[in-house]
Amino acid sequence: MRLRPSTRSAAAFKPRVSLTSDAGLRHRHHPVLSRLPTSPSLPHLLQAHARLLVLGLDAHRASLAHLLALCAALSPPAPPRYFRLLYAAIARPNVFASNNLLRCLARSDCDAARDALPFYDHMRRAGIPTNNYTFPFLLQACSRDPVFGEGTQVHSHAVKCGLEEDLYVRNAFISFYSSCGELNHARRVFDEFPGQRDLVSWNAILTGYARAGRTDVAQELFDRMPERDPISWSTMIMGYVQSGALEKGLELFRELVGTGLTVNEATLVTVLSASAQLGLLEVGQFIHSTIRSMDFPFTLALGTALVDMYAKCGCIELSRHTFDEMKQRNVFAWNAMICGLATHGLGKETLELFQRFLGEGLRPTGVTFVGVLNACSRAGLVAEGRRCFKLMIEEYGIEPEMEHYGCIVDLLGRAGLVHEAYELIQRMSMAPDPVLWGILLGACKVHGLVDLGVSIGNKLIELEPEHDGHYVLLAGVYAKANRWEDVAKVRRLMAHRGTNKVAGWSLMEVHGTVHKFVAGDKEHQDSVEIHKTLEMVIMRLTEAGYSPDVSAVLHDIGDEEKVHVMKEHSERLAIAFGLMVVERGRPIRIVKNLRVCGDCHEFSKMVTKVNLLKTVQILEWLVLDQELEHTEKQVNVIQKHLEGETVEMPLEFDVETER
Repeated sequence: MRLRPSTRSAAAFKPRVSLTSDAGLRHRHHPVLSRLPTSPSLPHLLQAHARLLVLGLDAHRASLAHLLALCAALSPPAPPRYFRLLYAAIARPNVFASNNLLRCLARSDCDAARDALPFYDHMRRAGIPTNNYTFPFLLQACSRDPVFGEGTQVHSHAVKCGLEEDLYVRNAFISFYSSCGELNHARRVFDEFPGQRDLVSWNAILTGYARAGRTDVAQELFDRMPERDPISWSTMIMGYVQSGALEKGLELFRELVGTGLTVNEATLVTVLSASAQLGLLEVGQFIHSTIRSMDFPFTLALGTALVDMYAKCGCIELSRHTFDEMKQRNVFAWNAMICGLATHGLGKETLELFQRFLGEGLRPTGVTFVGVLNACSRAGLVAEGRRCFKLMIEEYGIEPEMEHYGCIVDLLGRAGLVHEAYELIQRMSMAPDPVLWGILLGACKVHGLVDLGVSIGNKLIELEPEHDGHYVLLAGVYAKANRWEDVAKVRRLMAHRGTNKVAGWSLMEVHGTVHKFVAGDKEHQDSVEIHKTLEMVIMRLTEAGYSPDVSAVLHDIGDEEKVHVMKEHSERLAIAFGLMVVERGRPIRIVKNLRVCGDCHEFSKMVTKVNLLKTVQILEWLVLDQELEHTEKQVNVIQKHLEGETVEMPLEFDVETER
């Protein structure tokens, strides 16, 4: 068998035979080990081991093998040096001790896990037999850094040992091939002996397809399962969320709660992340109430996910309350709260929280500074933003990444310091990405810098000719300068290249049902009433002094026609529907995939001011909102820690308004 070269020789695993004691001949472990608690910690094992040494039982085979088995079950895993020494002290180790060393290697870091195959080779050369536990532990170790060729070699050895029909071995191979992305091989093992399957077999193949984004096949398998456990449900929910089918994942979670099965922490973090991404407050509150009803421990991971969810769903006060309730907070929790405050434009509060964070003795990360710099940008705190950027580099030695530059460019651009932002981009140590140029182009549009805007817009179109947002932004620069012929040229170029603008939509959640609107929507079941309500609202606002700003409409048409185009933007239809169905005094919350145009922003403020004591809150999903992307990374890190690798799902939408 060809094995991966290891820096450690087989001698590292060679047992040391005691020449001074016959204790190794005993068949039962010593009573010292019987006094250990049911789930001992590493200090417990070290104390017991020391006691054995004091009693002169340093080579007691059964006791040392039992200690090794307890090491294999420790969480966190035992240090590799310790369990290697334990194994080396056993005279003539049997398959039980050898399997437990394999298990220890499998649960250790990747460096230690790489020694599993060389050790297996040593077992064979030393004449130590194998059994149906050997191969699952070996494959578990190989899965830490999966190499397909090694797995096939192990598979052939298992067949030679007559274990090809063993359930435990087959399940191990399904998991290994799935971790390699070799789903055809995993499915072949799964289908080969239909009578040799259990719940673990089904969950293993289900996980393979879910991780690969094959949710259609995973759903088919899920529907065929003779029984399901919390892992089955968790796998499907995570699969849907990671593949972007957030609503389907949340729907499955409701079904899971209805079954009465236990919900694990990884699932709760996943669905909280999904509800945050969709801005579905009612769903998020349902998940929170489920956590309470289950009397689930309020862990760091759950607390951080709840802080993030409430912030992204527009409830910054609930987010703060949850953060304050957390008995322990790590950097992830602080980052979620800092980024949440920044998202809501609370610059002063963000900086105050950042000072509290530093006062706790914690060290900020790159994500921390993304939140702080974004807060400065949104609040127009130019001096503070510059100071924090300098602090990040000089005090904490954090090299600026694209997100940090994006925040600073946005800060300068909003303040009208567009040329300074341009010079900063030119001085960057890395090549600026299209998002950075897009931020600057947006600033050029706002401040009427046509020549610079045209130069940047053309550069962006060269960099990403398929990205519709660049064409729209460039057309906006021309439109603001009344250069309608150039606007038409940009649109023709867009059409010639087959680039279609992303359709704008607005989501609203009412009594557990999500309603979706697009510009000029006539498909909603209450469409007639919605349009009547909108006309009434416009009339009320006009009487209160509202005057439409038609500059956002990129068509060379009359102002009256532009007003008609704008009044049917999706967020206005959603607002009208909200006024119809949301209880008096409660806020209307809307989630958009595109940035709200200036006039719709003013419109929503006027509705809040004039109409029926209802607050309108519009949450935008934007690529340029870097803190949202980073908080998602934090949630994914939590998920990886809880239940293995996850796939990040950046939701990239156009950064422009509906036209």
